[in-house]
Amino acid sequence: MIPTTTAHSGLTLPVLGFGTYRLKGRAGSAAIERAIQGGYRLLDSAFNYENEGSVGAAARAADRHGVERGDLIVTSKLPGRHHAHDAAIATIEESVARTGLASLDLYLIHWPNPRIGQYVEAWGALVEAKERGLVGAIGVCNFLPEHLERLRSETGVLPEVNQVELHPYFPQEEQLAFDREHGIITQAWSPLGRGNDILDRPEIAEIAAAHEATAGQVVLAWAIARGAVPLPKAASAERQRENLGAVDVTLTDDEVAAITALGRADGRLADQDPRVYEEL
Repeated sequence: MIPTTTAHSGLTLPVLGFGTYRLKGRAGSAAIERAIQGGYRLLDSAFNYENEGSVGAAARAADRHGVERGDLIVTSKLPGRHHAHDAAIATIEESVARTGLASLDLYLIHWPNPRIGQYVEAWGALVEAKERGLVGAIGVCNFLPEHLERLRSETGVLPEVNQVELHPYFPQEEQLAFDREHGIITQAWSPLGRGNDILDRPEIAEIAAAHEATAGQVVLAWAIARGAVPLPKAASAERQRENLGAVDVTLTDDEVAAITALGRADGRLADQDPRVYEEL
């Protein structure tokens, strides 16, 4: 059993989920089905990943492995080009249809896209979609405190989840603190880094040796210890099991601090600053 964390609304999520970026088609669906069979219950996806069908197929097949539909949290995300209210509603309906499920469990705005400036309108559409039963819970991705405060002030509704870039080179201390204070669950995308040397750092290797764990397990355990929900992606059953083992690694406060100290001012993987970055 994976421990859980709870949002201000009462939404409960496992402290570790499964990323599906670039897992698509039959091979992708098979990898996601392996993840479900192995113990993952929180499945991340997005309209822009073009794999909602593969995620839905794996979720619909879960009963073959003794997993009920109600035990899964299937997630998708609204792309920036569909932030206008009517387009957002149609996109959410399309996401549900693509999965072949009766509804989605969690739906997020993928990026705030502040230059376009329609994220409040998009948020209103998500609130409506939740009221209609299209989705069970709603949240955002890559929203800074200023964006979250605007949602609250203009709609009175705070997101239940905020999915952000978070890994040892970009530890997101201020964002984590803000989300925690407001009862927002912080999810971590690319928690193991992507194309950098995080897993090769001697500081992490030393901690891994002390716990008889892998470097990846230590980095995921670090995110969990700080209150984030990491979403690692893995196609092979072996790597999926390894990542899931992170929930059994308990780091000391000093070890958590040592990994957090690896953070850099330029630690983002691709300089995607939500204040200016736009993703359509």
